[in-house]
Amino acid sequence: MKRLLSLALFLALPGAALAHPGQDHGSFGGGFAHPLGGADHVLAMVALGLLAAQAGGRALWLLPAAFVGAMLAGFAAGRAGVPFSGVEPVILASVIVLGALVAVAVRMPLGAMAAMAAVFGQAHGWAHGAEGPAQGLLSYAFGLAMATALLHGAGILAGRAAARPVLRAAGGMTALSGLALVVVG
Repeated sequence: MKRLLSLALFLALPGAALAHPGQDHGSFGGGFAHPLGGADHVLAMVALGLLAAQAGGRALWLLPAAFVGAMLAGFAAGRAGVPFSGVEPVILASVIVLGALVAVAVRMPLGAMAAMAAVFGQAHGWAHGAEGPAQGLLSYAFGLAMATALLHGAGILAGRAAARPVLRAAGGMTALSGLALVVVG
């Protein structure tokens, strides 16, 4: 529990938060590294995996698939210059909402959870597309999708291995870390 709290606090540091522009190059490696470089990305993607683990059943594959699919569509929209006002607040909301849902162990219909995952995925993808590299977009997008799926998988594995109280505490810490990102952002 102490390690999880330490990790959440570290990720919430201002220097780690909202790491978007200026660091990526158009390669698989650049796309793969990007979601690992910002607390908002890591927290939201792992939290989605925790939520999928908590829900179980078809949610184990549907929530990550909805997120990644919508993220790629959002990536294309952001790259094409399609407007998305309020994208950063939606990204921050994804951290807070997903963490809170895990913390309170909400039972929602699978369709509603998948739609929510898609909205959050689209926002994350739009930011990546709008701020992504000028060259090598396909390999960059593939790396981005792979890292995102792996972060979801890490959340699923952690969620399935954790005792219910630990899982709910991790959700609460994620939501609090999201609120900290709002304050420092």
